[in-house]
Amino acid sequence: MANGQDDYQDLMEMKRFMGVVEQGIRAANREIIHKHIESIDHETVLTLGVSVAKLRAKYLAAAFNAAIEDHGAALSVDEVADLKNAREMYEETRAGFEALTDAIEKGYVDVSFSKDED
Repeated sequence: MANGQDDYQDLMEMKRFMGVVEQGIRAANREIIHKHIESIDHETVLTLGVSVAKLRAKYLAAAFNAAIEDHGAALSVDEVADLKNAREMYEETRAGFEALTDAIEKGYVDVSFSKDED
């Protein structure tokens, strides 16, 4: 029975430890991110989301148009480079958007709510 009690106490101690670590990480993220982004609102997030959508469309159009223009033939080195650039721009912007929404959900970024959002 004592072994089960020790396991439970170890588990509780580990949970307390992780709670302290999580609080420290949250405080560090809030402090560091706040130096770069003081506060955002729904317009800011929406603007970034629209940018991601535009880059997604540009990437998809580049892939689609390259295939149609070449009638299914292999793309040239320049066409592949252009397509890769469009994909990287889209993926990096999407990753930034996901990082921002994650930071918002975790409370790392201050969010300004307006009455229009209700």
